[in-house]
Amino acid sequence: MFIHHTKTKGDLGVLKVKIDLCLQGFLISTPETEHAPFDLIIYKKGTCKSVQVKYRNMTQSGKIEIPFSNSYSTSHGVITRKVNKAFIDLYAIYCPQTDACNYLEPKNYKNSISLRVKTPRNYQRLRIHYAEDFRKVP
Repeated sequence: MFIHHTKTKGDLGVLKVKIDLCLQGFLISTPETEHAPFDLIIYKKGTCKSVQVKYRNMTQSGKIEIPFSNSYSTSHGVITRKVNKAFIDLYAIYCPQTDACNYLEPKNYKNSISLRVKTPRNYQRLRIHYAEDFRKVP
């Protein structure tokens, strides 16, 4: 696989999530601006949800790490801000190593969450979030 520019990775993540959501029966709308706090609006059975899409690579230890913060560069350095969860109903995460999308409600978690793709080396089972359990929109 070739190396992606950051914006291209984001575009690929949005496209993969749109396909997956369509297969789950959602109608999908996109905002007319890139300055919205979300990437998509989805609709199904009378309910609309705002969706933030993230492209995340799996770590060497077999996790997909999702921080609830955004970073960007300015002439003064890198700025990191916490996500305002009041504007986002759903996080949709695309991982290229699994070629799968995972969905979670950020309000249910504090500052971050890790989704496990590979079994932990110590075989721990408690307080582990397995990626396969997050494949459908809650």
